[in-house]
Amino acid sequence: MKTITFNKYQGTGNDFIIIDNRKAVFNPGDSVLVSRLCDRRLGIGADGLILIEEADGFDFRMTYFNSDGFEGSMCGNGGRCAAHFAFREGIAGKKLIFTAVDGSHEASEEDDSITLQMNDVKDTGLINGNYFINTGSPHYIVFSENVAGLDVYSEGRRLRWSENLPPGGANINFVEVKDNHIFVRTFERGVEDETLSCGTGVTASAIASVLAGHFDSNSVNIVTKGGNLNVEFIIEDKGITNIRLTGPATFVFKGEIEI
Repeated sequence: MKTITFNKYQGTGNDFIIIDNRKAVFNPGDSVLVSRLCDRRLGIGADGLILIEEADGFDFRMTYFNSDGFEGSMCGNGGRCAAHFAFREGIAGKKLIFTAVDGSHEASEEDDSITLQMNDVKDTGLINGNYFINTGSPHYIVFSENVAGLDVYSEGRRLRWSENLPPGGANINFVEVKDNHIFVRTFERGVEDETLSCGTGVTASAIASVLAGHFDSNSVNIVTKGGNLNVEFIIEDKGITNIRLTGPATFVFKGEIEI
């Protein structure tokens, strides 16, 4: 047994365990341990676990694990929280660049918000009449009314492996268009449940809302159960570029645990 230090973070209710692993104190291959630490009854409790690791040419590498214990695809809110951790711990200045499973990302801090540069989206399309957009993680966007009243767990589980989706399925986003924003609820794969917010999910939902003609602005405000976010982007012939996800990233507490 050994004791490690961890930090608990949340970004609009999407919560993470962050561990500074630049000295290899944590075994990233131990999926059972990752799952146990993320367990809300038997561990610390989180939607996912993030390792901050050394990476040549970058301020750090972000390695993200879903609460099922296995390495996941890109996590937008996790990226914003990882950037805040790096700023707070002095790993980087107020602007940084890190690498993740989908490539490099720039991030900056202003007031109480973290802005994360997302990777360009080259392909968007319709599957079974709903938008499918990969923003570092695959997202299936369902426009609906009364999203607040939906059984997101049941509907998300039903749609997560829908016919014609890629191998591995997708995250499911239920989107309600309001006068000046969209309201988004997300069922996340790997967590296999609704999360209070999903950064790559609101990014995909914002892009879909403009492509579908609901807004004529390339800056979309998003409301989630965990808080508010903004997504800005540019639509070009070659795809969606200059995508920026902005919102709060909050340090919750620091602790130690035996593993």
